[in-house]
Amino acid sequence: MHKKITILLAEDEPALGLIIKESLETRHFHVLLCENGERAFQVYQEHQPELLVLDVMMPRKDGFTLAKEIRAIDDTIPIIFLTAKSQTQDVVEGFTIGGNDYLKKPFSMEELIVRINNLIKRKEIQNTTEIISLGQFTFNFPKQLLQFNSEEPLQLTHREAHLLFHLIKNKNQVLDRSLILNKLWGNDDFFSARSMDVFISKLRKKLHQDESIQILNVRGFGYKLIC
Repeated sequence: MHKKITILLAEDEPALGLIIKESLETRHFHVLLCENGERAFQVYQEHQPELLVLDVMMPRKDGFTLAKEIRAIDDTIPIIFLTAKSQTQDVVEGFTIGGNDYLKKPFSMEELIVRINNLIKRKEIQNTTEIISLGQFTFNFPKQLLQFNSEEPLQLTHREAHLLFHLIKNKNQVLDRSLILNKLWGNDDFFSARSMDVFISKLRKKLHQDESIQILNVRGFGYKLIC
């Protein structure tokens, strides 16, 4: 019998929180429900869950603040934000501080479950032992470390590491924009596309020491990593 995946759910609307909890438990997840950010952080420390589902607007500590605190401790735990916000900057902020996905309310339970399962699969991929050479860089994918020659390694975020991994796997070929958005962000809408542009810019800055490496924007198609 497989061990149940433990999910920390932080949602301040009691009725919605209970519906999500019960729905996930019918899919054999173990769910820890909290109604505010402060309690959620305590439960995270006590139980070390394997995935977080965080409402953005919560009393006592909002979802973004909670995610920042947890990311300072754990760079790899998958985080899904639940938000009523739809402004581009809010979505980008969520991804920038370490979120892996987001759902805008109202959402279907089936969609949430699909996204949870996708993140769990990505986490399993990350647990591979693959270490990759890229020009003068060494990329330790499982540990999310990027090292230039013998310098101190840079710690990448979860999303940076996965995006770089897919760029390298498709080196010198066009990485389809829609395909990678659906794979890493869960959809290819405008907000996700803007967020991916931000992460591409971050990777370019981190790879700038090796002039033989470029990430090209192939307009209308996607990105190409050249080395």
